[in-house]
Amino acid sequence: MPRPTVAIIGAGFSGLLTALHLTADPDGPQVRLVERAAAFGRGAAFSTANPDHLLNVRIANMSALPGDPDHFTRWLASHAGWSAHGGFVSRGVYGDYLQDLLREALETTAPDRLLLEQDEAVEVVPVGSRWRVKLALGRELVADAVVLAVGVLKPAPPPGADPEIFASPRYFADPWSAALPMDPQAGPVLLLGTGLTMVDVALSLAVSGRRLWAISRRGLLPRTHAPVASRPPTSRPLGSPLQLLRLIRAQSEGGDWREAIDDLRPHVQAVWRSWSAAERAAFLRHLRPWWDVSRHRLAPSVARRIATLMRDRDLTVRAGDVMRLTPGPDHVEVTWRPRGGQALRRLQVAAVVNCAGVRGDLHRTDDPLLTRMLGQGLIRPDAHRLGIDLDPRGRPVGGQGRSAAGLYAVGPLTRGAVWEMTSVPDIRGQALQTARMVLRDLSGGPTWREAGAQAMRPPQA
Repeated sequence: MPRPTVAIIGAGFSGLLTALHLTADPDGPQVRLVERAAAFGRGAAFSTANPDHLLNVRIANMSALPGDPDHFTRWLASHAGWSAHGGFVSRGVYGDYLQDLLREALETTAPDRLLLEQDEAVEVVPVGSRWRVKLALGRELVADAVVLAVGVLKPAPPPGADPEIFASPRYFADPWSAALPMDPQAGPVLLLGTGLTMVDVALSLAVSGRRLWAISRRGLLPRTHAPVASRPPTSRPLGSPLQLLRLIRAQSEGGDWREAIDDLRPHVQAVWRSWSAAERAAFLRHLRPWWDVSRHRLAPSVARRIATLMRDRDLTVRAGDVMRLTPGPDHVEVTWRPRGGQALRRLQVAAVVNCAGVRGDLHRTDDPLLTRMLGQGLIRPDAHRLGIDLDPRGRPVGGQGRSAAGLYAVGPLTRGAVWEMTSVPDIRGQALQTARMVLRDLSGGPTWREAGAQAMRPPQA
C-alpha cells in the first residue's frame, strides 16, 4: 500500500518542525515541504545575517524538540565560536540549528520521504478525498492532507497613505526586504511601529549620522529581560483580564514584574480559552499593547543598543498616529498627530519602512493562497481577526462553519484560538500535536504510530 502524502505549505519553524515529526516514524507518510524562499527551515525570523539580531528568548528555552529541552544548548556547545551573548544567541545562528535538523532528517530518512519543493503555493483545491496544491511555476501536487504553515503575514498597509506610496521605491512594505535603504547619505527613515520588528530594522539601519524616527499609537518599546533568568513559574493563575491584571500588579509589588509575567506565561493558552468573546475583546482593546511589550522582551545587550541610539538622538520614538504618507520626487512627506494632541506635524524622510508587526486579518492580506482559500470558503477569519478560525480539534473552519477533512494549520495563523503562537516554545508543542493529529486522521484512528520528539535524533556535531 503506498504511503499517503502530506503537503506542508511553508518551511519556516512551524512547517519544518511539523515535517520533522511526520517523517520521524519510518512508517509515516511522504512529506512535500513547499517553500517560496530560497532557504528551507529559516523563515523570515531566522534568515537574518545580522549578528545584532538576537533571539528574544534565552537559549535554555529554545530547543526545537519538546521532549529534549537541552537539545539546543548541546548543539551550541558542539559548534565552537558561537557566543551566547549572556544567554541570547543571534537568530541567524538559530537558523543554522534548524537547517542542521533538516539536513539530519534528509540524511536519515528514505529518499522519497521528505521532498523539498522550492516554489510558491498559490491555490489549494479539494478533489474528492484528496487535495490538489497548485504552484506558481505551473506544477501541481496531489496530497492526502495539507498543513498551512505560512508564518507571519506582512504588516497591514498604513491607514491614510496615498495609494501611490505603495508603488514608490521609498516605501518598504516588507521590513525584512534585502533592499532596505542602507546608505546613510540617503537621509532619515521613518519606521512605522515601535515593537520588536522596529528594533531589528533600527539595528540594521543605524549608522553614524543617520536619523531614524519610529512612531506608533502609544510609542511603547519592548521591555528588557532581567540580567538572569526568572525563577520557574510557581502558580497557575486564572480569571478575567481585569483579575489577572490585578494579580500581576500585586505580585510585582513584592518582586520583579517579569516574574509575575513569567508565572502566567505557561498558562496563557488555557487562560485565553477560558475567556468569553467579550473578555478577549476587552483584552485586545485595552491590555494587549502592554502585554506585548512586557511579554516579548529584548535581550539586555539589544536594549542597551537601542537606549544608546535614543540617547544620541539617532533614534527618536514618538507616540502618535501617522495620518498621511505622500511621496515626493526625492522624499516622503509624513503627516502625523502626537498622541493626546490635535495639531498636525510634518516630517520629511527619505524612506518609510512598515514595522507594524504581527497581523492576521485575512481580509487585509495580499497573500494569494490565503486570499483564494478565503474566497473558496475553505477558511474564514476568527472572531477577532487574529488569523483563521479553528474547530475544537484545531483544524481550519470554512465559510460554512465546517472543517474540511485533511486540512490543518500550525503557527501564527492559529492565534485566534490560542493567542500565544509566535515563539518557539509555543510552536514546537503545537507542531508535534498537529503531526500526531494528521497521522491519526490518515490512519482512520489512533493505530498509526505517532511521530514523537524522542524519535528525532540531534544532528551530528
